[in-house]
Amino acid sequence: MVYKTKGVCSQSIDVEVENGIVKHVQFTGGCNGNLKALSALAEGLTVAEVVNKLYGITCGFKGTSCSDQLARNLKATLKEA
Repeated sequence: MVYKTKGVCSQSIDVEVENGIVKHVQFTGGCNGNLKALSALAEGLTVAEVVNKLYGITCGFKGTSCSDQLARNLKATLKEA
């Protein structure tokens, strides 16, 4: 599933979830190295674990971050399920 981000440098997040486990995460745009690391850390965790760890993290003066955007989109996925 591809999510459009809001209020951050990255434009979108491509996320693959299988049986509640995050299998793949790829950001388009943003801080390349940091987002590759974030993706690698999130892969293999449950959706709930990623949401619990990343939800609410901010970037500088922004009220959100790429990490928070990932968590928000995954949280929405949990509500839909």
